[in-house]
Amino acid sequence: MPALMGGFGNWFVPLMIGAPDMAFPLFIGEGPGTGWTLYPPLSQVMFHPSAGVDIAILALHVAGMSSIVGAINFIVTIFNMRTKGMSLTKMPLFVWSVLLTAFMLIVALPVLAGAITMLLTDRNVGTSFFDPAGGGDPVLFQHLFWFFGHPEVYVIIFPAFGIISQVVSTFSHRPVFGYIGMVYAMIGIAVFGFMVWAHHMFTVGLSADAAAFFSTTTIFIGVITGVKVFSWIATMWGGAIEFKTPMLFALGFIFMFVGGGITGIILSHGGIDKLLHDTYYVVAHFHYVMSLAALFGAFAGFYYWIGKMSVIHLFKWGKKAGDNPWEGDTLEWTVSSPPPFHTFEKPPVVK
Repeated sequence: MPALMGGFGNWFVPLMIGAPDMAFPLFIGEGPGTGWTLYPPLSQVMFHPSAGVDIAILALHVAGMSSIVGAINFIVTIFNMRTKGMSLTKMPLFVWSVLLTAFMLIVALPVLAGAITMLLTDRNVGTSFFDPAGGGDPVLFQHLFWFFGHPEVYVIIFPAFGIISQVVSTFSHRPVFGYIGMVYAMIGIAVFGFMVWAHHMFTVGLSADAAAFFSTTTIFIGVITGVKVFSWIATMWGGAIEFKTPMLFALGFIFMFVGGGITGIILSHGGIDKLLHDTYYVVAHFHYVMSLAALFGAFAGFYYWIGKMSVIHLFKWGKKAGDNPWEGDTLEWTVSSPPPFHTFEKPPVVK
């Protein structure tokens, strides 16, 4: 929808009908133009007097509210609607990844909402939360933004963690090695993800103690994340691997994620980060994980589950996939493809 309707539509409809622009964007002038972080003073009225930044803040509020409500829906479903015998320690790792992602959204998004509301009042009401002329501090915005922003990168990658765990287990034909360790690793990453935000801000003048704290906690997250990588490798090591399409994308995910993670360990050192700040090294670190690894995870999940989701079974080419084409051992493979309206008309029992 964002690509086909919002993207191609907004770009090409005016071009194809000879219009100067879409109608309603003319009312707000230019776009935000602040970069994705909305840092003041660039986002304040002196540099962006049009309503573009205000509309962007409104859009972020709406998106944040929808994410919080969606997260609550996941949490209530997972805690209250598990079938008989499905304890927390028997849940698939994908379910764990979604549960922890939901908790991170509920904790992180209100902080972003507070920060952009303060920015909105700075722009329109005359407050000075981030304006030094009125006693404010633009670095305060960075603290608030990155307290949200760092957990947000785990919000993006956690569901991919879960997908890769399912795919690697299925195509290695054995359970995930160290299941409990994987669960605690994700819990640890989710918790420590809220304690490392200032490693995005080593150049703002942090004290030596603060820099040491954020460097150390960042390295610790790298260690915990290594538990997951070694668990995926150990799962494959003792298994009979089938190199089907989902598994190929899972292997691509692991390769990209390890590359991005190792560069992150280097950047965790405050002194080195000051030298590399705002360079393509940082851009590469972030996008190896976010753009590439997350995309590999999405494609792995698509190819793994499309036969279960689609009524047209991989678009009519080849033979029908069947209810369990990959010989998976989780509950979604026990129902028809696609599932019935209520997924499980009769709840299964997990032993």
